[in-house]
Amino acid sequence: MQTQTTTTFQHATGGKSAAVARSGWDRGRIRPVAFWATTFVIVFELIAGSVWNLVPIEWVEAQLRHLGYPHFFAYVLAAWQAGAAIAIIAPGLPLIKEWAYVGAFFLWSSAVASHLIVGDSLQTWGVPLVFGACAIASWALRPADRRLPATRLRRERRADAGQDGAGPPETRPRAWAVPIGLLVVLYAVSFLTLPAAEAMTHGWAVELGWIDE
Repeated sequence: MQTQTTTTFQHATGGKSAAVARSGWDRGRIRPVAFWATTFVIVFELIAGSVWNLVPIEWVEAQLRHLGYPHFFAYVLAAWQAGAAIAIIAPGLPLIKEWAYVGAFFLWSSAVASHLIVGDSLQTWGVPLVFGACAIASWALRPADRRLPATRLRRERRADAGQDGAGPPETRPRAWAVPIGLLVVLYAVSFLTLPAAEAMTHGWAVELGWIDE
C-alpha cells in the first residue's frame, strides 16, 4: 500500500514538474518573439514616419496644419525618428535605448493628446495609441543585453552572475550586421512605397476634411 502511494505521489510530482518546465519553456520562447515583433513594428513605423516627415508628404502637411504645428516640425520629427529607430534596433547601447524608448513613447502619446485636444475621433488617435502600446511592450520585454544593469530582471542578473564573472556579452562588430541590413531594407521599402502611401493617405485626409478634393 505504501509503495503504491509513493509511486502515485512520484507520478503526480513528476507530472507537475514537467508542466512547470513546459510552462517556463513556453514563456522563454514567447518573450523573445513578442519582443522582436513589437520592436519591428515600432522601428518600421519610426523609419516610415521619418521618411514621410522628411519629404514631407501631403498627409503630414495636412495633419500639421490641422493640429496647429509649424511646417518645420516635420523635419525635427524626421531626425528624431531616424535616431530612435537606429538606437532601438542596434545591439547594446542600453542607456541610449532608454532615451529612444522615452522619445518614441512621447512622440505617440503626444500625437494621441494632440488629436484629442482638437476633438478628433478614434480613427485618428487610435493608431498612435497602438504604436505607443507597442513601444511599452518592446521596452518591457527587452533582453538583458538591452537593459541598463540596474533595470535587469533578477533572473537575468542571476544568469549573468553565474557565468564565472564574465558579465554581459560584448557587442561585437558582426552583431551590427543584421540591424544595419534591416534598417537598409526598411528604408528602401519606405521610399519605394512612398507613392502608394501618398495616394492612400490623400484619401484619408480628404475623408477627414483636412484637405479639399
